[in-house]
Amino acid sequence: MPTPTATIEYMKLSVSERIQLVEDIWDSIAAEAPDTVELSQAQKDELHHSVAAHRADPSTAIPWEQVRSKLFPSKP
Repeated sequence: MPTPTATIEYMKLSVSERIQLVEDIWDSIAAEAPDTVELSQAQKDELHHSVAAHRADPSTAIPWEQVRSKLFPSKP
């Protein structure tokens, strides 16, 4: 459970900065323990469905740069 001080500090960040913080934390967890994060069967099924849909019609994909610029307008 976060301490009240930690809560106050991260709440001072903008939404995009907090999203980046969560991404950074997730990346650090994945780097330390890549085999400990398991997907549920429903998550695996959704990934397979998404890949199949993309392969069926790749034109529907949105480039990461475009998605990132909408999520993080200040990032290059």
